[in-house]
Amino acid sequence: MNTLKLLIVDDEPGIRMGVVRALRNFTVGYPFMDEDFSYEVIEAETGEKAIEIIESTPIDIVLLDNILPGINGIEVLDYLKDKEYDISVMMITSYASLELAVKATNNGAYNFVPKPFTPQELRTSIESITKNLFLKRMTRQMKKEGKEVRFQFLSVLSHELKSPINAVEGYLKIMKEKQVGDNIDDYEVMIDRSIERLKAMRTLILDLLDLTKIESGKRMREIKRIDLYEIAKTVIHTVEPMAIQRNIQLHLDAEENLIIKADAYEMEVVLNNLVSNAVKYNKDDGEVFVSIVKEKGYCVITVEDTGIGMTEEDKALLFKDFVRIKNAKTKNITGTGLGLSIAKKMVEIYEGTVDVESQPDVGSKFTVRIPATD
Repeated sequence: MNTLKLLIVDDEPGIRMGVVRALRNFTVGYPFMDEDFSYEVIEAETGEKAIEIIESTPIDIVLLDNILPGINGIEVLDYLKDKEYDISVMMITSYASLELAVKATNNGAYNFVPKPFTPQELRTSIESITKNLFLKRMTRQMKKEGKEVRFQFLSVLSHELKSPINAVEGYLKIMKEKQVGDNIDDYEVMIDRSIERLKAMRTLILDLLDLTKIESGKRMREIKRIDLYEIAKTVIHTVEPMAIQRNIQLHLDAEENLIIKADAYEMEVVLNNLVSNAVKYNKDDGEVFVSIVKEKGYCVITVEDTGIGMTEEDKALLFKDFVRIKNAKTKNITGTGLGLSIAKKMVEIYEGTVDVESQPDVGSKFTVRIPATD
């Protein structure tokens, strides 16, 4: 649990006490964060006291009244802006006016909330400013780590999301204007395509979360004794509906109670990426063979398909982020270009390896070798 220091600056004791009560045991969390945020509330009754606290204590968020004894809230805001403190400020005041709100936000305040406010209104505002602070700090960290890498990452991401969003928006406009008629059945293909586009975007976002957690080293791992046979069965059942649509046969060759020490989630991600790819890049009426054995201190996983295969040039690019093999045979196959990259990174966490053999129009065979400890 991360704790943010929140400074409430208000000359009314009742307001300060209300903030303390509203945020006691209150936490904020988002799907893209590893830990939730809680709050330590610090009180100041004047602008001068607030500045004194800020100069001596790292503060994350300031709830700032404007009408204060001595210097007012806008002057405190100016001070924070001049000093370039890494603090998010939300103005709170009974004297709500558009002019003051504009001035405060122009001077760096994140938001402007008039008093009186309910505990729930306060918590909603705190949730919003916390998200803003988190994203602002994360962006700053990305800049420190390398502007070029950040630019490339955001460029690829925007490109990957722009196309499906444009497509869904186009379909929705056609449906809204009833360009094809009044019968809902006439729009079935557009609805199906929109759903597929949205699924692809969701997959991309989840893959990005996995990739970010792996590369930051912040994903909570649970290493314990797991049965790879059971995980493989789960993956087969997950991929089976996609295989049935194209009459692709899935075969699993593995002994029961195939125990190793690993993170179950990571092993499922590795297997799921390999098996789902073997189905996606296969031919209709094809086959996929999954084998898992223990040999010479290693757990060896092989996934072989009878699909379209790839060239040596394609193989060289296979495990790079956002790379998808593009040719006449793959143009209608959707994907994020992250699955195999994520699988390889997860295997390498275990000091394992991933190798691939492939021939165009014959198929591909992926071999994963992970040190087996049980």
